[in-house]
Amino acid sequence: MVAVFMALILTKRLSPVVALILVPVTFAVIAGAGLDVGDAVKEQIGGFATTAALLFFAIIYFGLMIDVGLFDPLIKGILKLCGDDPVRVVIGTALLAGVVSLDGDGSTTFIITVSAMLPIYLRMGLSPVTLTVAANLANGVFNILPWGGPTIRAATALDVSPTELFNPMVPSMVAGFAMVLVLSVLMGLGERRRLAKKGISLTQVREQELAGVGAFVTGGPGGGRRPVERPTGGAGDGGHTPDDTPDEPVIAGLDPNRASLRPKLLWFNASLTVALLVLLGMDVVPLFFVFMLFAALALVVNFPSPAEQAERIKEHSSSIVAVVAMVFAAAVLVAVLSATGMDTAMASWIVDVVPESWGPYFATITAVLSMPLTFFLTNDAFYFGVLPILSEAAANYGITPLEMARASIIGQPVHMTSPLVPAMLLLISLAKVDLADHHKKVIWRAALCSLSMLAVALLVGVVPFHA
Repeated sequence: MVAVFMALILTKRLSPVVALILVPVTFAVIAGAGLDVGDAVKEQIGGFATTAALLFFAIIYFGLMIDVGLFDPLIKGILKLCGDDPVRVVIGTALLAGVVSLDGDGSTTFIITVSAMLPIYLRMGLSPVTLTVAANLANGVFNILPWGGPTIRAATALDVSPTELFNPMVPSMVAGFAMVLVLSVLMGLGERRRLAKKGISLTQVREQELAGVGAFVTGGPGGGRRPVERPTGGAGDGGHTPDDTPDEPVIAGLDPNRASLRPKLLWFNASLTVALLVLLGMDVVPLFFVFMLFAALALVVNFPSPAEQAERIKEHSSSIVAVVAMVFAAAVLVAVLSATGMDTAMASWIVDVVPESWGPYFATITAVLSMPLTFFLTNDAFYFGVLPILSEAAANYGITPLEMARASIIGQPVHMTSPLVPAMLLLISLAKVDLADHHKKVIWRAALCSLSMLAVALLVGVVPFHA
């Protein structure tokens, strides 16, 4: 089932939403679980509803902040620091995503990163795929933070201390992010060579950007609808080129004269956004409710007229529909995995096929397996369904639950590239990047980040190579 799903996605024979629905249901029918799937999907959609609500109102909120001009000074500042060098732009993308990832929420990270960096990429003629890859990798490494989710799940599933689990993994996290920066440099060099071949003057592009010219793709966060010329060579490998999106207009997302600007409310909007991020970090109120409340406040203060409020929501409706549809479609795949027992069967099979002579290496094996397993399974399914089975088997060889828990979070950079991760779907939706184009470039790089983390974990001894 997973192989067919990935093949259809990567070859672009089906859209991700359609594949997430039809492929699992087809295999569920083959497995004889057709009627049971409906109830399982209903249950999963109930669980995914809060995530869909979060993404729905997060897109509205940060889209509004772009509309009113909150991020315009930030974008100009980033451009000044990055200069006209693609290498520094890609590194800046990774650094920005890494810093924002410290709040533990991938959706917020990707919204802010894409909002700040996409206009720069489009005006400089850089591929938006490079943006999504750099942001995805940085966020994946920092996803092992205790408040990010996986570490707490691993600690809960194996009844170990989150602090004892995470603190020794800091060197591994640093190594993983160092690999992200190395890969960012290489991607930037690749973009520099590609643009040089096309004869694009980056100095001229930079002067235009600093003058206030920017672009967002229709359907993403932005204000106004004045068409602007698409930059030459603007997408490269999988981004926005006239050939691959001939009917998709470009709008002036950073037009300094756009009607949606609210310069007199800059400090209010900045204070509102800081308060929102603080509440997200404190995690004392459900995240979806925070975004609902703050989106409503932003709308009523910046656009008092009901007609203007409706227009702002309509402006971002394309992104909202795309990502929410993807979230609910992913619920079908998760439901089939659980309803048919595929997830537990895969875990049991893995334990059975591991030769007894490999038993002392179970921690290392678990770290390696965490990459594909967390890609194909949700974190809940892996940490609560698979990890306890693997840990029980490892205990026969003297490997402790704490060591197994540390090994289990090493695959998170790969996990964050999975189509089962709503934040990743939000990332590609905002950047208007095709999932197949993103996957072709991000998965193997994410694996390198995980392997770097594993190498350091083995070197410092927090994950034993053998019992």
